[in-house]
Amino acid sequence: MPALREELGDLLLQVIFHAQLASERKRFTIEDVVDRICQKLVARHPHVFTRRRRLSAGQVLGNWEKIKLAEPNSTGEKRGVLDGVPRTLPALLRAYRIQEKTSRFGFDWDDPLGVLDKIDEEVGELRRSLRRRRKDEIAHELGDLLFALVNLARHLDVDPEGALSKTNRRFIRRFRYIEKHLPETGKRLGDASLAEMDRLWEKAKKSVG
Repeated sequence: MPALREELGDLLLQVIFHAQLASERKRFTIEDVVDRICQKLVARHPHVFTRRRRLSAGQVLGNWEKIKLAEPNSTGEKRGVLDGVPRTLPALLRAYRIQEKTSRFGFDWDDPLGVLDKIDEEVGELRRSLRRRRKDEIAHELGDLLFALVNLARHLDVDPEGALSKTNRRFIRRFRYIEKHLPETGKRLGDASLAEMDRLWEKAKKSVG
């Protein structure tokens, strides 16, 4: 908690600092900043401030998105559903957020089985692209497959970034096992066949997980 207190202070300093710069330029004040966030909180939570209702967390998020979408952005232009998804996010996380946002407007499958069907469809399209040996088309279809896999992770309430990170760590452990034990067979990396390394891979699964 002391570290959290310290970081919150650093963050607060930035808010006050930028507000002070704007105030000196006669643009807005720290009071305007506070007033604006209060207005947004009230406007986006009508179930609390105007029409008191019990809503699920999902319903609250859905309402938030719809109310936010109806508001103009800072330049007065109409907002898009996906405008708030940062382009700088890692691709897996960005795909997750894109799907999460559009799902709140009903653009989604009802259950994971529908997503699995989509994955099968994307695998078929990738196979056809591979047979045609068109690199751009292959990249396109592979991207669609990855996007569908992220959608499945979302439906299963699994963080795709975390799941892939764990798989990376498992692969490293198992391959290091192969590196360590391959010399016992009289072979070195680069000399051993795939079948020989695969036998050690199976042992690694039992030995190091």
